[in-house]
Amino acid sequence: MMPDRPGELITLEGITKEYPMGGEIVRALQGVDLAIGTNELVAIMGPSGSGKSTLMNILGCLDVPSAGRYWLEGRDVARLSQSELARVRGGQIGFVFQTFELLPRQTALRNVELPLTYSGGANRRGRATEALRRVGLADRMGHRPNQMSGGQRQRVAIARALVQRPALLLADEPTGNLDTQTGEEILNLFADLHREGQTIVIVTHEPEVAARCHRVVRIRDGRVESDLETGN
Repeated sequence: MMPDRPGELITLEGITKEYPMGGEIVRALQGVDLAIGTNELVAIMGPSGSGKSTLMNILGCLDVPSAGRYWLEGRDVARLSQSELARVRGGQIGFVFQTFELLPRQTALRNVELPLTYSGGANRRGRATEALRRVGLADRMGHRPNQMSGGQRQRVAIARALVQRPALLLADEPTGNLDTQTGEEILNLFADLHREGQTIVIVTHEPEVAARCHRVVRIRDGRVESDLETGN
């Protein structure tokens, strides 16, 4: 049964992830409890090997926990099959990666339209066009990635993540390949999206990025070390 916590988009209870390596069992996550409400802007931080990447994969339904429960919009996704998880990823979660992950031979419009092609979404062209306008690229729809700056490519990636109208936008080191000014522009875009009601979780090792979020969750040795509001 889903915990009675109105307004929560994500609820993790006792999330554990173990996997074998070199004849030993690695405990990447050890009983993580975490709740994230609708329209929060949250940073997840931690040193290398802390478990933050494993946590990101579980939040994104790219991996499943060894134990524990994960409710996303009231559904226990930790219990779903791989095909069911794929549908959740396609419809409820938008991903933004450090390396953009765009198809180099396709235009910005086509890159953004592709997720709708795979999911069978209606009005693909119109929705992709609107997503690109939302991130300030109305004049770059016909450009290919090699005709755009790093910041513009990341905006295309964000538009692609938004085109399915996901409940959760999950960003993995989204400014890691950008210079300081361009990174600031992307963070401003995230702030705008958050003001529009989008729930965003950013996995980062950069204090400057975390400082722009409203809440910072720090992971160490597979456990939540701290969970603090920033006052922003």
